[in-house]
Amino acid sequence: MLDGGRGPGTAMAMRIVVAVAGVLGADRLMPITGAHIDSCLYHGQAGLDFAQKLADLGATVAVPTTLNTSSLDLMHPGLVRLPPSEAVPARALMDAYRALGARATWTCAPYQSAERPAFGENIAWAESNAIVFANSVLGARTERYGDFLDICAAVTGRVPHAGLHLSEHRLPAIELDCSPLSSEMLGHEAVWAALGGVVGRLVGEKVPLLTGIDPRVADEDKLKAFGATSASSGGVALFHVAGVTPEALAAGWGSGSDGAFTGGGGSLDKVPVTAAMVRAMRDELTTADPSAPLDAVALGTPHLSATEFRQLAGLLQGKASFSPGCTVWINTSREVLAQAREAGTAQPAEDRGARIVVDTCTYITPILGPEERSVMTPSGKWAWYAPMNIGVDIIFGTMAECVDSAISGKVVRHDSQWA
Repeated sequence: MLDGGRGPGTAMAMRIVVAVAGVLGADRLMPITGAHIDSCLYHGQAGLDFAQKLADLGATVAVPTTLNTSSLDLMHPGLVRLPPSEAVPARALMDAYRALGARATWTCAPYQSAERPAFGENIAWAESNAIVFANSVLGARTERYGDFLDICAAVTGRVPHAGLHLSEHRLPAIELDCSPLSSEMLGHEAVWAALGGVVGRLVGEKVPLLTGIDPRVADEDKLKAFGATSASSGGVALFHVAGVTPEALAAGWGSGSDGAFTGGGGSLDKVPVTAAMVRAMRDELTTADPSAPLDAVALGTPHLSATEFRQLAGLLQGKASFSPGCTVWINTSREVLAQAREAGTAQPAEDRGARIVVDTCTYITPILGPEERSVMTPSGKWAWYAPMNIGVDIIFGTMAECVDSAISGKVVRHDSQWA
């Protein structure tokens, strides 16, 4: 590949993979079984030039490859308010990645697909929440691959033998004792998102092990919310939850009867995480005045899952339509939206006036109207990035709080959910 035996496009990609391997001190490359490409958002001409250059040189992906959110919603033309000078190259970028052979998934949550990597598989996933979910919840192995390197790994089917692909780098480095958090409190995804914000701040890029959590409350959507915010507020690419996540289960990591960490090759520093710390993160993520009128609600960052559509439908049962002054935006993928519509779980929100967005995300692209300045969300990632990206103020809350607030047109708090 490096010498051009599989074409100039593959050689270009392999030169980049080899160069990165040298930077990482890797002694060899290793094969991967799949890739997820983050480089689909149009940030400027350089990104388009890179993808088109690979395609023009005849490169194609060597492994099954999914595509991250783009700058456009192709199912709802005109929803994204980009000028032609940006919309045209944004579409060209999407076309270039399809020409390279990648699947037009356009989602930040490729793990919501029926086809996803298995425990122990080496992959090259980009996009921070996808990386941390693959490593932690699926037990697959990926480093933090970013724009341009992601597609090069997909074209060559190889990555450096380094980082989180290696077992010795996947061991927990710090124990976070979550026993002060009640199971009732941890029954809400937004609480997990706020917990992710706390953990990201505490550990940076270290691999944490969370202990003291009832495994029955830790489903995939809660782990998704936790991972997304921990990757945003810190640099978490892998976490373990005792009794829950696959590597913790396989290794038997947890706390001994005396409270000391067992497993992983030695004792760990143990840091307690309290309900007050989680509520403080909720309040920090809230930048708007909760007493002011509410303009919008944003759900689905990372993309809303089929299970979350069912949860939303249940919260809306027997309730009125959303307030005319409050727009409800739901981000999801094409695949999940088709499932939700077939199951009838998308209709309750749509019947009440919710706006569905696919292929892109409301905290990145200009979708919200200029009058929508005060936005409520249960997503820690949306709350983390939207003020910087699109200039809105945030009220952070649970999905139940968001639903009731959207109906009333003003912020409704259920303090018992944070107790």
